[in-house]
Amino acid sequence: MGAGEVPGEGGRAARAGGGVTGAREVRAQGAEISAPALGMILFIASEVMFFAGLFGAYFTIRGGATGWPPAGTAELEIWIPAAATVLLMVSSVTMHAAAEAAGHGRDAATARWLLITIALGALFLGGQAFEYSQLDFTVSDHSYGTLFYSMTGFHALHVFAGLVMLGLVWIKTSRGHLSHGRSGPVVAAGLYWHFVDVVWILLFATLYLLR
Repeated sequence: MGAGEVPGEGGRAARAGGGVTGAREVRAQGAEISAPALGMILFIASEVMFFAGLFGAYFTIRGGATGWPPAGTAELEIWIPAAATVLLMVSSVTMHAAAEAAGHGRDAATARWLLITIALGALFLGGQAFEYSQLDFTVSDHSYGTLFYSMTGFHALHVFAGLVMLGLVWIKTSRGHLSHGRSGPVVAAGLYWHFVDVVWILLFATLYLLR
């Protein structure tokens, strides 16, 4: 032990240094997910339960029906929803590209990919509105119509909400408010958009393929 050295002081300093390092590591690990993204994950969890209830009602009523769809109901055209499915899947890719660009601080690329995603989502809603105009049944005709319009309609509302969200994020990005290190809103919007994409794929398989 050197002159003037207090016993145990070096150990305490080492432990203190280790504590600081540990705290930094915790903060670094916590920074892996932003507050907006965490909030969106919790919100999506509640929405999963909502759509699970709709799917549960659909399969319960369908299982107890003597014929599905009811007799006299024209078969659904598949090409419109199939095209809509492709649009949403491509929009999920462009949304991912926007989130990646935001994570690297490329504001111009982020804004561009967001705008493409918004356009694809708007086309999806346009296609769904066109399909509604071609159907020969309404929401009040029978339980099949009620479930069909309820499930696709609620999903359309979620898509519309997603477009509003993406529009707000696009405005912030275009104005430079989401610089490098502040990509949380883009990531959160992306999580929501991927969620509505997955829900639609399940709806497409349930309503159009499982006839």
